[in-house]
Amino acid sequence: MNKTIGVIAHVDAGKTTFSEGLLYHTNTIRELGRVDHQSSYLDTHQLEKERGITIFSEQAVMDYKGDTYYLIDTPGHVDFSPEMERTIMVMDYAIIIVSAVEGVQGHTETVWELIKKHQIPAFFFINKIDRIGADVERVMEEIRVNLTEDVCLLNSSVNEDLEEEVIEFVAERNNKLLELYLDGDYSKEIWLNQIRKMIEKNRLDLASSGSALQDQGVIEFFDNFHQLTETNYTDQDFKARIYKIGHDDQGNRISFMKILGGSINVRDELSYLAGDDEISEKITQLRVYNGEKYETVESARAGQLVGVMGLSKSRAGLGLGNVDQAPAYNMIATLRSKVIFDASTNIKEVLRVFKVLNDEDPSLQVAWQEELQELQINVMGPIQLEILKEIVKDRFDLNIDFGEPGIIYKETITGEVFGYGHFEPLRHYAEVHLKIESEERGSGIVFENLCHVDALSRGNQNLVKQHIFEKGHKGLLTGSPLTDLKISLITGRGHNKHTSGGDFREATYRALRQGLEKADNILLEPYYGFKIKVDLDDLGRVLADIQKASGTFEPPKIIEDKAIIKGRAPVATFMNYPTELLAFTSGKGMINLTFSGYDICHNQEEVIKRINYNKDADKEYSSSSIFCSKGQGYTVPWYEAEEQMHCG
Repeated sequence: MNKTIGVIAHVDAGKTTFSEGLLYHTNTIRELGRVDHQSSYLDTHQLEKERGITIFSEQAVMDYKGDTYYLIDTPGHVDFSPEMERTIMVMDYAIIIVSAVEGVQGHTETVWELIKKHQIPAFFFINKIDRIGADVERVMEEIRVNLTEDVCLLNSSVNEDLEEEVIEFVAERNNKLLELYLDGDYSKEIWLNQIRKMIEKNRLDLASSGSALQDQGVIEFFDNFHQLTETNYTDQDFKARIYKIGHDDQGNRISFMKILGGSINVRDELSYLAGDDEISEKITQLRVYNGEKYETVESARAGQLVGVMGLSKSRAGLGLGNVDQAPAYNMIATLRSKVIFDASTNIKEVLRVFKVLNDEDPSLQVAWQEELQELQINVMGPIQLEILKEIVKDRFDLNIDFGEPGIIYKETITGEVFGYGHFEPLRHYAEVHLKIESEERGSGIVFENLCHVDALSRGNQNLVKQHIFEKGHKGLLTGSPLTDLKISLITGRGHNKHTSGGDFREATYRALRQGLEKADNILLEPYYGFKIKVDLDDLGRVLADIQKASGTFEPPKIIEDKAIIKGRAPVATFMNYPTELLAFTSGKGMINLTFSGYDICHNQEEVIKRINYNKDADKEYSSSSIFCSKGQGYTVPWYEAEEQMHCG
């Protein structure tokens, strides 16, 4: 049986040390490595060894009692959360490491939300019980309050009869077992079978405790884990998800994928989408990685993790076969920074390097801003920028730096407007009429075709749709990307002789821009959803800070001498608050920040003034239309264009 398991945790909870223990006890490695000795088996990059943190997801293969386990060690720092989320999507089970001293921390809650979103069954290992201040029962209570009430502590072996407390806990959540329990009918095998099903359906979570550093409780936990988990890959049709793009020492591109159904072989043709293009490429090699080492295989089947060679345009997160091509992610970068490089450096080489990095981490959204002559990337935080700078130097021998990261704003409108675009210089012709309506937050751009084929051919209608989605369009206020809009094609017109390539692009862009000129445009900014836990003495200070940051909150929940506050606040005003909270609570305060979508900007006028975007100077966009008279094209400004349109 193949099982993919992921080890996840808040940074410094002992995740990598725990993984070392599993590898040691399954005879994958001969001696235990340590993070502080830079000898961890799965921290293979020099950057990880130097900093003592996991930056990249790495995998190992373990055999235990007849099953093959594919173990993924994930990044624990919030700046590398997008990579963690992509790996979560290919896990069969997750093991969440929680420190017995620090307990449930901010990132622990983020991790929990991700595995529940992707419906990954989870086990808890409460680590560091050898440390001063460790309190397993307190941590269990924190898990019940902050994560799930359906968690039970299991420190004995399931090879023996289950403890009475465990039997009662499980029976309370399973009607079949409850009847047997009340009748005094206990059969260990029946109980274990039901527990397996409950875990698989996310109705039960089990926890154990120990010390990974002292090698205490690790193999006992894993033996229980082994007996209480199962996988069943029966789909014969090939499907897979690429969770990571990497490169070996020779620069060869590797697409790491989890096979979810069917099988693949060397020399098979794989088809996938790269942008709007369907690509078909031949597999040249299959590799099964174990830390830095790998072995080549001729085939791989469902349930396996494998590195595939030969795919030149694949990207991390891509689904193959009957799998969602572009899943929605929770971990969204809200900061943008420009890449700074020496003027003597070839810009094409810099673009090539960042294209490689963007394939490996699509959350970067690398883009060349023509009007600013800048290369920009999206990032989660400053630590990510530090790591990227070192990666570019080490891998590509390029010296770069980054500008101060700024908030990624977006724009939308309220209500609805109609936009009209006409493009008719000599020997060209296209006209497009659009309806532009506001949509609910988080909906992105939605397109509807209301145009009749009598007015515009099906091919030209499809061109309009293509031009709506081929890029992120700019708003008028700050030049930020448009979102939360429904754009409908009402009508249009082409010419059998004069309409040529690019004409409908011009007309579509102009129609969209002309509509925005008439609209009530609003600026959006990213928000955090927060959960803060502090002593009652600090409650007043926290509530005042939230209001000062233009945030909102629910009525605080009081539990003994603690207060829990939930709410939302702009990323711009709240991104540094965790550091401030830890300072004035002397490290006792707990905060969890998660991306909570975009909403109305709290200081719109100030941001517009600071960005100073000149919509009339944007060479890429124009809200005017071009008409033709007596063999010459002439420009009509947006406020007069509607009257001269040719469509009724």
